[in-house]
Amino acid sequence: MTFTAFVVEVTAEEVDPLADALLDAGALSVSCEDARAEPAAEAPHFDGSGESVSWARVRLTALCKAQPEPEQLLLRACNRAGIAVPIHELHSVPDEDWVAKSREQFAPIQISAHLWILPTWRAAPEPEAINLVLDPGLAFGTGAHPSTRLCLQWLERSIAGGETVLDYGCGSGILTIAALKLGARHAVGVDIDPDAVRTARVNATRNDVAGEFLEACAPLTFTADIVIANILANPLKVLAPMLASRCRHGGQIALSGILSGQAREVESCYSHWIAFAPPAEAEGWVCLSGVKL
Repeated sequence: MTFTAFVVEVTAEEVDPLADALLDAGALSVSCEDARAEPAAEAPHFDGSGESVSWARVRLTALCKAQPEPEQLLLRACNRAGIAVPIHELHSVPDEDWVAKSREQFAPIQISAHLWILPTWRAAPEPEAINLVLDPGLAFGTGAHPSTRLCLQWLERSIAGGETVLDYGCGSGILTIAALKLGARHAVGVDIDPDAVRTARVNATRNDVAGEFLEACAPLTFTADIVIANILANPLKVLAPMLASRCRHGGQIALSGILSGQAREVESCYSHWIAFAPPAEAEGWVCLSGVKL
């Protein structure tokens, strides 16, 4: 079989909408690299997990099956994403073992000295460590994004054992699963996306933990010792009263998915309820954490 690859250059703000739209329109995979970097600096970007980049200009490559009018796929995707069709290149790509090729991009990720994330097809570099087994898939959270790593590192520092945890916007379930493996007594993951909830349940089973996963429409009737939300700045601001109310007095809360320039505004939305510690930052992303007053 012959495949077709589109190569376009877009802004960072256009990457996620266009990548989502390309996959919905029938693209088999979407990846990207920093448009300003040399070719050797290429890095995988979007595999359907929802993770973002902070490059100013991005070179995006979409692979699809060869078809009579391949540019119609790009046109449909751009219309759905609400952006003009960018200047693009079109290449014919010979058949290869694309599953094996894509798997080569995903190596084990070391979060800390004692915490790793591995895809199912890779052996654990540190078998005695806490190893979270997660494949790239349909839900946000593979551990590759700085905001996810910041949250995992915060959980490792914050969980002493026996806590209850609420993971709001759980995506793949990575933070819920990590909390349980780190010693939490009970952890609940919530997401607006039914596919994410289903994926999280599968991932929890794969990791031999009994996480509870709910769709966001389900009522939340408990307060947790630890509340964590790795979403984006705007929904975090809107959810401030609800998330603060789900954390017990004296409990801990962590908020991530926030660009460094957005941190102060997000913090101000929670300051009535939360006493914040200095933020943690990685690659332009911030994790805010504090204690419920």
